[in-house]
Amino acid sequence: MSGFDVQTTKHFDRTLKKLEHAHPALREEYTAILPILADDPYNRTRRHPIKKLTGVAPGEGQYRIRMSRFRFLYDIDKQTVFLKACALRREDTY
Repeated sequence: MSGFDVQTTKHFDRTLKKLEHAHPALREEYTAILPILADDPYNRTRRHPIKKLTGVAPGEGQYRIRMSRFRFLYDIDKQTVFLKACALRREDTY
């Protein structure tokens, strides 16, 4: 299995920049997901907190990876992973 190319969208870059100001830990979490997405974005090994979202159309972030309080949405097109969005899970969610 060959590696995947991980790219970001302009929307993702803007959101990441905004969230980083209030949450400095976000950069570390973002850096941690890059090798995971480059190696196993489909989570075929079942070792990563990745979920394929139901009811989400292609191009809208069909996959989600969780890292602590942060969620990253992405799509996969052939050998390229496109990071679409990042968000902070609220403390009162659970």
